[in-house]
Amino acid sequence: MKKYSKLIIAALVALIFIGTFLFLWQKSQPQPVVYNEFTPQTTDIAKTTIVTGKIEPRNEVNVKPQISGIITELLKEPGDMVQAGEVIAKVKVIPDMSQLSSAQSRVRLAEINLRQAQIDLSRVEALYKQELISADEYDRTRQALRQAREEKTAADDALAVVRDGVSRSNASASSTLIRSTISGIILDIPVKVGNSVINSNTFNDGTTIASVANMNDLIFRGNIDETEVGHLVSGMPMKITIGALQDLSFDASLEYISPKAVESNGANQFEIKAAVHVLKGSKIRSGYSANAEIVLAKATHVVSVPESAIEFSGDSTFVYIVKGEGEQKTYERKQVTTGLSDGVNIEIKQGLGLKEKVRGPQVVSDDDKEE
Repeated sequence: MKKYSKLIIAALVALIFIGTFLFLWQKSQPQPVVYNEFTPQTTDIAKTTIVTGKIEPRNEVNVKPQISGIITELLKEPGDMVQAGEVIAKVKVIPDMSQLSSAQSRVRLAEINLRQAQIDLSRVEALYKQELISADEYDRTRQALRQAREEKTAADDALAVVRDGVSRSNASASSTLIRSTISGIILDIPVKVGNSVINSNTFNDGTTIASVANMNDLIFRGNIDETEVGHLVSGMPMKITIGALQDLSFDASLEYISPKAVESNGANQFEIKAAVHVLKGSKIRSGYSANAEIVLAKATHVVSVPESAIEFSGDSTFVYIVKGEGEQKTYERKQVTTGLSDGVNIEIKQGLGLKEKVRGPQVVSDDDKEE
């Protein structure tokens, strides 16, 4: 019994040894090289580029006060529609002491001149009735009185404007009422009730009360690399995709290409602007990140093959034409003239027919991938 057990064990060891030997021998044998094969196709090829940027209104205006003061009331909120001339906020004036003193002095001087003009008219009028002076002199005296009264009224208005920001004669156009200068949507109101504001002057840009823009007139603003800017011309169509609205895309037309480059991350780029044709009812917000797809070049109804089937050698390009079938299959190297490429397919201008078949890259098996 022990003798049979030893024979069985020996047979199993021999089988394992022979099986291992055959497996290793088979693995060591060279495997036939298999290539992908492609048939030329007639298709359209477009070379495109993607430009990143953002959507913004063409005309965004910062509304600033005409006088310095304190915000007493805000009548609008961000997102509200506003018409040109519509009141956004009210300001309480903080008078400048030197201007206030000068205005008060002007009022006092006007009062003195008015009293004197009234006295002069009374004297001249009495003499005129006695026919002791001419009518011209009498008229000049009355004219002086009218001028004195007008100066007094102007002085009172000037004092009211300096002290209160509004006078009786210009109450409807008061500088304490901050009005929108354009029609559009209020994008931002960076102030609150109680904030101090100053008007724009030589030394200061002034406080922004609100930012207003026409959201029906939008542009795309982005930067394109210097290697691609030479393909652009004004009026080129673009396709805009907004990152936050992936299901929506908009057409646009290129309007502006900067004549000067700016350096960004070590590369020279040129600013571009395009008019965005917004669909009616689309809710687009200012500052949305967006991508613009631009077709730099296009070839229609051309013969093409996958670019992976092309062999590049210096300034020349070659393909390998498939000859024969099965074990008799061979590959003939042939020079071709290539054209436009979209990164996947490439145009063949000369040297290849639609009935010919070309060799592609080698087929990689799962075993090769594991190795």
